[in-house]
Amino acid sequence: MELYDIAVIGGGINGAGIARDAAGSGLKVLLAEQNDFASATSSASTKLIHGGLRYLEYYELRLVSESLAEREVMLHLAPHIIWPLEFVLPHEKHLRPAWMVRAGLFLYDHIGGRSSLPGSRGVRLAPEGHGAGLKPAFKRGFAYYDAWVDDARLVVLTLSSARAHGASVLARTRCTGAKREGDTWRVALRDQATGSENEVRARILVNAAGPWVKSLLERELDIESTGQVRLVKGSHIVVPRIHDKRHAYILQNPDRRVVFMIPYEREFTLIGTTDVHVTQNELPPAISDDERAYLCAAASRYSAREITADQVVWSYSGVRPLYDDGKEDPSAITRDYVLQLDEQGPPLLSVFGGKITTYRKLAEQVMAKLVRWIPARRPWTHTEALPGGDFDGRDFESVLGEYRARYSALDPHWLARLLRRHGTLGETILAGAKTESDLGENFGGGLYERELAYLIGQEWARAAEDVLWRRTKCGLHMDEAQRRRVAERMADGQ
Repeated sequence: MELYDIAVIGGGINGAGIARDAAGSGLKVLLAEQNDFASATSSASTKLIHGGLRYLEYYELRLVSESLAEREVMLHLAPHIIWPLEFVLPHEKHLRPAWMVRAGLFLYDHIGGRSSLPGSRGVRLAPEGHGAGLKPAFKRGFAYYDAWVDDARLVVLTLSSARAHGASVLARTRCTGAKREGDTWRVALRDQATGSENEVRARILVNAAGPWVKSLLERELDIESTGQVRLVKGSHIVVPRIHDKRHAYILQNPDRRVVFMIPYEREFTLIGTTDVHVTQNELPPAISDDERAYLCAAASRYSAREITADQVVWSYSGVRPLYDDGKEDPSAITRDYVLQLDEQGPPLLSVFGGKITTYRKLAEQVMAKLVRWIPARRPWTHTEALPGGDFDGRDFESVLGEYRARYSALDPHWLARLLRRHGTLGETILAGAKTESDLGENFGGGLYERELAYLIGQEWARAAEDVLWRRTKCGLHMDEAQRRRVAERMADGQ
């Protein structure tokens, strides 16, 4: 029976980050995920690396400070999938007075330390500029910067890095049970595709199961836990683009929540999110009619074009496994993380809460908490770029320019999309292609045979939805027949 230093259960962003940090620190690591990687919460975020401007109202100063510092780190580690994004906040004085907004933005500019992003400022909401797509009644606002992230790709690239550092990374492998035996854990695993079962031993067990963190403890491990998790569903809708500018909007609502309208995949606008309590029995989540209506109404309060449910081309929902701090308002529950260590025998560490922005820092804290059982090593993940992000000091546009010059016969817009997904790893997919036909079958939506083969061979993709909605967003640009063709092609290759 194989022995690992650490076994991580859960292949979302927190599990991926922990596996990467541990493997790069010289430990023997196993990670097991019951479904596809990032198939739950970690592919259903608002896709932001941000400090959380609204968290300031709940005095989450430590979380905001850490998140803003991490925003700076992540912009350098993954410049292909993370990039600056300007946000415009149309001002409505009856919701929040201007002095409060200015004070919050001033704190936001400075609390995280030095930033490479521009500071906040007041702006005039002209229809040809910062007010594009808005009702003409909105005249003034504020602008500030955060960062955009392709969340599902962040998970896969983090896992690719973990694998490169020696970790064993298993998709569609369910932990069916684990028990302490002497100074190790005996962990039972089941391959979800074949049904085959095997067991491994681990000196340390990490429970990073996200929405299932509590149920894993109680059902598979038979352990009572004092930690509580509050499941809060967040849903998003995608509609044809509301404006053709690059900035996003952060909208205030009468219920004091905020909703984002973000440029998405060039042709669309992403609108989200909601905050709705759900139970374990409501997993996996799906958007409700009420949520859809709420998001349409929130956007329509500001948009010059009314947003209606029949315009929605895609929607998705995720469940945030928030640490239960006793607050009734879902928006007020802390987005901070809590690491619970059980030392009744070989250690068990459970991750409650967290947010995608701070996943790397969370992993560092996990390693620090386990230092009694593992060799102490200096943090390293803040310096090594994620796969494809080794731009050597160049910005994205410079790297893209080099690729367009090298592959001048290929569609320059498609090359940009490929580089946004894979960075310098795109060279593996292109591999000297001179013409479009060299890329193999064109499935539509910007997906070619070569990339599909790469996603299957290098990124654990097994089903069409893995490719169309997580490894890429090509499904959004395809019709049903094209999506079905990808499914058929993948079924043929199994």
